[in-house]
Parts: sequence; structure tokens; C-alpha cells
Amino acid sequence: NIKLTGLHFHIGSQIRDLKPFRSLCLKVNEYYEKVKLRQIELTHMNLGGGLGIDYEEPDLNSIPELKSYFELFNQFLDPMPELEIHFELGRSIVGQCGSLISKVLYIKNGVNTDFMILDAGMTELIRPALYQSYHKVERLGGSDTDSQELKRYDVVGPICESSDCFGKARMLPPTHRGDLIAIRSTGAYGEVMASSYNLRDKANAVYSDDLKP
Repeated sequence: NIKLTGLHFHIGSQIRDLKPFRSLCLKVNEYYEKVKLRQIELTHMNLGGGLGIDYEEPDLNSIPELKSYFELFNQFLDPMPELEIHFELGRSIVGQCGSLISKVLYIKNGVNTDFMILDAGMTELIRPALYQSYHKVERLGGSDTDSQELKRYDVVGPICESSDCFGKARMLPPTHRGDLIAIRSTGAYGEVMASSYNLRDKANAVYSDDLKP
């Protein structure tokens, strides 16, 4: 009593090399031929997403090279005019469109490590705590703006969890209580994965079409 209407492929995420997508096309062609031999009529084919973004330098590479991505599918995917072809490229399109803006609550100077404690935590962006993902951390203005000196900080949240950490040994300008910090490339996962753990209110979202830096 099951009607098969489509095939859905997902080969992973944060893929920056296009070669795996060429292999995907060949595998899709193979499976599609098997389905047709069984006289199954499909209506759609979902080729997933997985196209990665540049978390290290979000301003230099604000969006992946989508033209090359689709040219590859056009070259290696067999024609399937009777099907709707779907892609799920959400992260590659909106990932760089959002930043988590936080305020420094306290700088805790340790013997070996200086901690930058923010008012944002894993409740606002869980990816680093969940699977150690990298997000670029920047100071926005603040004191000592012209200083060329950089200091090493562990950037952490205020929640009493050892995993509440945005990044370790990050090199940033000297930072003080009240400075604003931007955690970049949070447009794909930040708000949708936020929680009210520890009775924390969800952060407000501000939207703008202003593209000026």
C-alpha cells in the first residue's frame, strides 16, 4: 500500500569540492534506470543539498559558485524531462545572511587562558556545542580599535555547561566588558535551532535589506 513517487538523495553537508556531486549524478542516473525497469512512474527527484559555505572568510566568499554547481548537474545528470528536479541549497544561500550579535559580559583572565564571556550562549547558537562547528568571531568597534595587538581568548557563553563555547584560542583585538561581538555565518541554523534552555528568552531578530558593511 505504498506508492513510490520520488527518489531523494543526500550525500553529506558542507561539501566545498564539486567532485562528489559528479559522482552523485552518476549514481542518480543508475538508480533512475533501475526504477524505470520496474515500471515505476516517478514524479520528482530530490538531489539534496550539502553545498558548503566559507565559515573562515565569510566576507570574501559570501555565496558559493552556484553557476558551476548547476553546470555540473546539467553536464552529468541524464535528462529527466518528465520529473520535477529539486535541490535543497538553503545553507549555501542564507548561511552568510545572518550574524549573532552579542555583548561581552566579562573578561576572565586566567593563568593560561583568558575567557571572553558573552551574553549569548548555546541557546542562541548550538552548533559549536553540538558538533564543534567553526564560526568566525569578530569584535565590532569597541575600545582600542586602532590597536594592532591581538590577544588569545576562549569565547564562551554564560550557561553553566562545559560545552557552552563558541571557539577556543581565538585571536582578537583587546576586548572589554560591554564590547559587541559578531559570530558570523549563523543565517542557516541560528534562530531555527535556538532554545529557551535555562529559562532564557529567545534573542530578538533584526532584518535588513541594507547590504552596506
